[in-house]
Amino acid sequence: METAHPASGRPRRGTSHGHGHSHGHDHGHGHSHGHVTENTDRTWLRAALILLSLFMAVEATVGFLAHSLALISDAGHMLTDAASIVLALVAIRIAARPAGGRYTYGWRRFEILSAQANGLVLILLAGWFGIEGVQRLISTSPVHGQVVTVTAIAGVVVNVIVVWLMGKANRDSLNVEGAYQHVLNDLFAFLCTAVSGAVVWLTGFSRADAIAALVVAALMAVAGARLLRDSTRVFLEAAPRHLDPDEIGSEIAALPDVVEVHDLHVWGSSVTDASLSAHVLVSRNGDCLETRVAIDALLGSRYGISHTTLQVEQAAGPLAHCTDAHGPVHRAKAS
Repeated sequence: METAHPASGRPRRGTSHGHGHSHGHDHGHGHSHGHVTENTDRTWLRAALILLSLFMAVEATVGFLAHSLALISDAGHMLTDAASIVLALVAIRIAARPAGGRYTYGWRRFEILSAQANGLVLILLAGWFGIEGVQRLISTSPVHGQVVTVTAIAGVVVNVIVVWLMGKANRDSLNVEGAYQHVLNDLFAFLCTAVSGAVVWLTGFSRADAIAALVVAALMAVAGARLLRDSTRVFLEAAPRHLDPDEIGSEIAALPDVVEVHDLHVWGSSVTDASLSAHVLVSRNGDCLETRVAIDALLGSRYGISHTTLQVEQAAGPLAHCTDAHGPVHRAKAS
């Protein structure tokens, strides 16, 4: 059989042990292009951060003066937006560090740590604003509806600009996507606050402000839970949501000369990046190198997986059916 030479990647004849390991690595657009993308992302994120921070300070001040919990909760939401952008900027810089030493996978998962911290803060703030909102429903206080309405409309305009700015950045990163979703949720929260301000202004129903604060708290809780869910999937090395390992295993097993696929693992360092490893048995007359090339082509074209580690060997005797594989075993269908 054939194995890949560890240095050159050229095929050579295998030993009597009969194992062949092949590694296909493709890191995307190249090192220089990665730096260009990261610098562009930082530019858009910094512009969004400056705009958010300035308006957040104004809104918090107006919220306290107008006795509006809805405005204060919106300002709190914007604080988490700003924090998520700061974390994204830090994570982009740290994640760009090359792999080395004990960190053989690099620092990509720092972005996931950042996303988890961001999600947890969102949930904690949602709980606090929820409690405050219920208390305001029970014991009302006067709210300056006109001031709330004008400030919220200004917030809508600011958030539309920020959403546009962040939409320019690379949202494949869970970090950037999380910050983007926060700002997008904040846009809906401002719309809700503007409606509540108009209700208070036109009808005098001050509890509308507390109801708006509860809606904002609910939006924050949903966004936080989604971030925690997605980041936890990455830490547990679950397959990305758009990939089905069973389907992939069946597709590989259907290739010519493939007898069996087992020890198949699909995971990612983010919600979109995917890596795959597998043990593949081919027929006695099959070509291991040609089979590996065919598998790489299938994974790249159909599933977008370019980082693979494949152990490809010819099935012989008891190896034709593996009994101690980890996870499902995918076998070629009998013709």
